[in-house]
Amino acid sequence: MATERIIISGFGGQGVMSAGQLLAYAGMIEGKQVSWLPSYGPEMRGGAANCAIIVSDFPVGSPIITNDATSAIIMNLPSLDKFESSLTKDGILIINSSLVKKKASRDDVKVYYINATDIANELGNARVANMVLLGAYLEITKVVKVDSILEAFIKVYGQHKEHLLALNNKALEMGAVEVK
Repeated sequence: MATERIIISGFGGQGVMSAGQLLAYAGMIEGKQVSWLPSYGPEMRGGAANCAIIVSDFPVGSPIITNDATSAIIMNLPSLDKFESSLTKDGILIINSSLVKKKASRDDVKVYYINATDIANELGNARVANMVLLGAYLEITKVVKVDSILEAFIKVYGQHKEHLLALNNKALEMGAVEVK
C-alpha cells in the first residue's frame, strides 16, 4: 500500500467527516499511520465540508493534502469542481452520480460513477450514501478491511448506534458491488 492520500468532500450533513473518521480509525486498528484533517465551511449543514485522510505504512509528515491526493470521494458538484485538480496522475476519483450529473474533465485518472444516494434510498436511509461510496473506495484500493471499518463504527458512534451497523455494512457491500 505505502501511502494513500484521500480527500472526501460534499455538503455538511452528508457524512463526509464520518467517512473520513471511520477510515482513519480503521487504519489505526490495523496498525497503520494515519491522519484526519477536517475542513468546514461557515455553515453547519448544507455548507462545504471536506476532510483529508492519510493512511500509510510510514509516519505521516503532514496531514495537509494539496495537489497530491491519490483518491477523491466526491459527494456534490462544488466538490468535483474544487478537488478534481488535486488528484495525482492515475489517481482514483469516485463520484456520487446521483447528485453530480457532470462528468470528470480529466482523462489521466480512474473515474467511478456511483449512484450512491439512489442506492442509499433503496436501502431505506439516504444518510448511508457516504458508506456506499466508502464501500466502493475500499473495494478499489483495499486500503483497510471492511471489518476494520465496522469495528471503527462503534468507536466513532458509540454503542448506542450499534443497531445501525447492519445497515451501514449493507451500504458498504452495495458500494463494493458497484465497482466489481
